[in-house]
Amino acid sequence: MICEDLELDRVLQKASMKDNTVILTTLNAAWASPGSVIDLFVDSFRSGVRTSSLLNHLVIIAFDGDAYRQCAKIHHYCFALGTEGVDFSEEKRFLTSGYLEMMWKRLDFLRLVLEKGYSFIFSDADIMWFRNPFPHFYPNGDLQIACDHYVGNATDLRNIANGGFNYVKSNERTIEFYSFWYSSRLRYPGYHDQDVFNAIKHDPYVADIGLEIKFLSTAYFGGFCEPSRDLNKVCTMHANCCIGLRSKIHDLRIMMEDWKNYLSLPPSLKRLLTLSWRVPQNCSLSSLN
Repeated sequence: MICEDLELDRVLQKASMKDNTVILTTLNAAWASPGSVIDLFVDSFRSGVRTSSLLNHLVIIAFDGDAYRQCAKIHHYCFALGTEGVDFSEEKRFLTSGYLEMMWKRLDFLRLVLEKGYSFIFSDADIMWFRNPFPHFYPNGDLQIACDHYVGNATDLRNIANGGFNYVKSNERTIEFYSFWYSSRLRYPGYHDQDVFNAIKHDPYVADIGLEIKFLSTAYFGGFCEPSRDLNKVCTMHANCCIGLRSKIHDLRIMMEDWKNYLSLPPSLKRLLTLSWRVPQNCSLSSLN
């Protein structure tokens, strides 16, 4: 464990920006195989607007040996997260016990990163990065989080948060909140971290901590639940509201094609045309019902 901790310190230090911010994603073998999710994720940075340099600050957290080995082939900052006695390598179907265990392991790890003094953008690997998100973050706000549904106001607790994309500043409030969030799994057995977040955001204790939560507009930070409508604005798009790895990969590939087609247009057409995504297809909301 001491070696693992020292290795984490080394990787975070190398990848961090001047203000001690890192970009983090997690990976298991199912999402790591060639042509799978992680290749699309990295490709989105390379084809995005002012995003390729952000790869210098990305740390991929591998849940198993196969994921770590594949990460090492495609990226320079990889970290093997010890998961003794648990096999996180296979596809974890939504809300199965293996899925829940992996989500809570991830959350506890993010708390550790905050305790080490690093702020982070956490991004699920099934999120495509099309523009640098930093200009669209709020200057204040301890925790800024994407939404499955955005009601139009960044501070309205009725926003339905999505834990797959968030920007969190390392301070006493966020460290305390992440500890509270992690411990709250015991109060909500069978729930995943996102549902627990949407429950505890109303808890008086969160207000007592003084945590400032800002919800990010789906106009910039969209997903299949609620797509970003304007390709001139979109920063990220998430394959949320989608169950099954094959469906995700199918729709993510189409999304990347749509983006590259948009980039190939002359500036005048980009401004004039009302372009829309051809997704969701296999990830259609009707398939969830």
